Amino acid sequence: MEFLADPFDGDTLEWVSIPLRLALGVIFIDAGFGKFRRGISGTGEWLGGMGFPLPQLTARAVASVELIGGSLLLLGFLTHWVAIPLAASMLVATWTQKFKLGAPFQGGEVQGYELDVLLFAGAVALILAGAGPLSIDALLD
Repeated sequence: MEFLADPFDGDTLEWVSIPLRLALGVIFIDAGFGKFRRGISGTGEWLGGMGFPLPQLTARAVASVELIGGSLLLLGFLTHWVAIPLAASMLVATWTQKFKLGAPFQGGEVQGYELDVLLFAGAVALILAGAGPLSIDALLD
């Protein structure tokens, strides 16, 4: 009954990272795998058209960070560290959507950048909070 007295004490808050980590892991795996599946050269050409330096290398790096990073998030391995490049990637994606493409915050006829903002915030939360108890990180502590 102690749990019912204070369901939001420190003992339960450590579990909040788990659903966030799993959801972000699945989303990033899908995003990275999708770039490779659709043709990574096309992603590189798209980045080059927006003026990104070394667009083919950048496309492969971004897709790899998403795919590998998402996989590590699912496992809960090196979570604090893996979330840093994922957050950076989403910060660049948000900037690209808003300032390079002029996309609206909320999508309509074109894709908005609200998901990029949410993925950035989720990655930052994992940088701060870590993987939670059901993770390789927890086993190694």
